[in-house]
Amino acid sequence: MGFSSSSRRLCVASVLLVCLCMLLCRVHGGSSHEKHLEEGINTLIPAPSCSARDSLDKDFHPNCWDQPTKTSTTKRQPSSYELYIVYLGEVKHDHPDHVVASHHDMLTTLLGSKEESMASVVYNYKHGFSGFAAMLTPEQAKQLAEVPEVISVEKNKIHTTATTRSWDFLGLNYQMTGTSNGLVKGSNYGEDVIIGVVDTGIWPESRSFNDEGYGPIPSRWKGKCQLGPDWGINNCSRKIIGARFYSAGVSDEVLKIDTLSPRDHNGHGTHCASTAAGSMVEGASFNGLAQGVARGGAPHARIAVYKSLWGTGRTNEGSTAAILAAIDDAIHDGVDVLSLSLTSEENSFGALHAVQKGITVVYAGGNEGPRSRTIRNTSPWAITVGASTVDRSFPTVITLGNKQQIVGQSLYYQAKNSSGSSFTGLVFPDGCTKVALNGTDIRGLILVCLIQLGTLAQASQYVRDGGGYGIIFAQYTTNDIGPMADACQGIACVLVDLDTAEKIGKYMDVTSYNEECTVQVVGYV
Repeated sequence: MGFSSSSRRLCVASVLLVCLCMLLCRVHGGSSHEKHLEEGINTLIPAPSCSARDSLDKDFHPNCWDQPTKTSTTKRQPSSYELYIVYLGEVKHDHPDHVVASHHDMLTTLLGSKEESMASVVYNYKHGFSGFAAMLTPEQAKQLAEVPEVISVEKNKIHTTATTRSWDFLGLNYQMTGTSNGLVKGSNYGEDVIIGVVDTGIWPESRSFNDEGYGPIPSRWKGKCQLGPDWGINNCSRKIIGARFYSAGVSDEVLKIDTLSPRDHNGHGTHCASTAAGSMVEGASFNGLAQGVARGGAPHARIAVYKSLWGTGRTNEGSTAAILAAIDDAIHDGVDVLSLSLTSEENSFGALHAVQKGITVVYAGGNEGPRSRTIRNTSPWAITVGASTVDRSFPTVITLGNKQQIVGQSLYYQAKNSSGSSFTGLVFPDGCTKVALNGTDIRGLILVCLIQLGTLAQASQYVRDGGGYGIIFAQYTTNDIGPMADACQGIACVLVDLDTAEKIGKYMDVTSYNEECTVQVVGYV
């Protein structure tokens, strides 16, 4: 790409920062599983390619903005046609159009006509590697696999998605200088490094993606800004320099709760993009908690969005066919780094070809620990980064009726001039699932639970519905308070370890003979 030696040093330093970003980007792990298409598949009709280059007055060339992608549906009999990925290895033609033509020549021989070939293909991989995704019968797929030029034919699979203190905790203070701690400044804060984020999209209005002070988009950039029903021309900028989306192979149920655009309705992609390359945001906090400066590891880097995962909350999915198309386009567009916080196949040839083109590919290792053999994405040609804790806590004082004070963690907060919470009754049932809690009177009380996987949401909903005050929940580790943000809206939730829960239980055993068991929960900002 024509970098000078000094530019290369800056780029390498910035790549190291992006790798560290993956420590901080949470991933909702999930196993890949085969997804059979039902009525057909939405086939994206590609818009004309263009080179979107910025200018200081943001006067983008009008041809560099793709209109909303039209959708055509190739009808296939669900019992006989499935989506397959056909991998052909290195690109063997000088022009992408010639690569596509070679794909159709191969399929025409198999299917009998050019029309059938055109109708079958969902994606052509033509930049970084050669291959295609097509609707085929198992017999047709078997015949293709026997063609000498074909390396592999596999069924499409479904994949799922895997703070203000983090960078200082890692010793990467924004203002530090020197050889080791000056990595951020020494890399010029990631200036003009282009990070491609293959994820659930992005929320461009976030202050983390403000492009104030940015110069023109690097002239080497060849990407595009794809429009959609909730994504307009102004949503791309000097910070978000490219945005594409890929929906083929994703179920209609998931697509219905999202929009066909690069916009993020899940939050995962926005979080990962801001962790890697978010601009500085002063005074960031969660309702006054964890105040500080929010920024990415490479705050001056540019972001290219490749939305390949769809859905909201825990309901999300993306297909192998779509993710490969995103990687292929990212290679063409000119990204320096690819960030993929998602479950992937161990032999991801798309990532391999990206690395061969000089792109650093960074995977997240997943959040399924702390247990042995839970790491994901272990392709030897990519960098896989495990999740990490941080040296920050959100202490919340629990005062028992006997005046004993214990400390848990919570995102529960009160104003500093608040009169405080009064003592409230406790209830400690045998279980906290919906079935176990059925009939338990919780009105005005605090529920004490030993939380198992998936039960916090059920317990908190029961407390809200029953007029309860809150939950003290215990689990084997107190490092993960993230689930509280979603599950505990509107009620007080405090996380404690199992030993602390045992202390509360003993207090209740002793006290219940003579008086009501009570507790006070106080969390101040």
